[in-house]
Amino acid sequence: MTGESAPSPGVSVVVPVRGRVAVTELMLASVRAAAARCPEPVEVLLVDDSGPEEAARHREQCERHGARYLRGPRHVGAKRNLGARHASHDLLLFLDSDCRVSPGLLRRYVKTIRMATGTAGLAGPTVVVASPTAVSRIMRRSPLLHGDPKRPAAGDELEWAAASNLLLRRTAFEAVGGFAERSPTVAAGEDVDLGIRLTRRGFTLRAEPDAEVVQDRPGPESVSSVWRTLYRRGRSERWLAMTHPDRGVPRCNPVVAVGAAAVVALAAAPATRGRGMVLIPATAALALGLRARARLAPGGGPRAVADAVACAALECAFDLGAAVAAVRLHRPGLLFTGFR
Repeated sequence: MTGESAPSPGVSVVVPVRGRVAVTELMLASVRAAAARCPEPVEVLLVDDSGPEEAARHREQCERHGARYLRGPRHVGAKRNLGARHASHDLLLFLDSDCRVSPGLLRRYVKTIRMATGTAGLAGPTVVVASPTAVSRIMRRSPLLHGDPKRPAAGDELEWAAASNLLLRRTAFEAVGGFAERSPTVAAGEDVDLGIRLTRRGFTLRAEPDAEVVQDRPGPESVSSVWRTLYRRGRSERWLAMTHPDRGVPRCNPVVAVGAAAVVALAAAPATRGRGMVLIPATAALALGLRARARLAPGGGPRAVADAVACAALECAFDLGAAVAAVRLHRPGLLFTGFR
């Protein structure tokens, strides 16, 4: 992935995008303001596979904000790799197109990484702007949806970090071959995989709690959008468990448990005269109740209980995605495996 000439000191900001024209404009404007305060040169590379109309608008935005526009593939990891190959500088900052950076973010990152000679990368928290919908309120309690982006807020070393706000030395990025490009989902999991490969090679990733970015949702969260996101993440988790088998742990997938209960109930139906069919809703209720209990904040009233149950129900999309991925990957053992 190394170019013909050695990269110069500075920051290359790599941003994959598809659509999201309005929030991408906000991101470009925020990076431009942060670049003005950075002590080293900064370039922005927007890697896009939008349709013709939105692509034309992205090109116009790049011209306005001094960014480079690149046409890229559909896969987000492949987009990021393409941007890195065209980068001019020795530091790579990976952002998402719907993230706004603070004016001092680039300056902070550069100062910290230049002083920390043994550190391969830094990651800051990604704070999601709450959508004014009931779905957004309910899903704020879901670690499956919001766990990893907030992890750097705690500080210390990291095994991986979300690529919505991740700074890496180019030498470390190239040493492990960049992001995976053959994962089964267009996005999700490729940043976790990259972090594991980096830390296994002895590279150190550290959290930078004050290097925060704010993530603007392109539109209000809905049941369907949350379901699609969690379903995709469930599929990616099974790919991660297959790719890194040492990180696999036994796990009871609720969707698989309900499916097994259905098989047993149907097999026993002639002997029980159908009364055994109650096993199916009983298993589903138990799985939902256990997960809802884990999502319930202490001291919550009836509304909090209802929100926890709704959150647990929506998280079934993750379990369904995981089960579907295990079948499609022809790895039945993954039906009973989680990712640590």
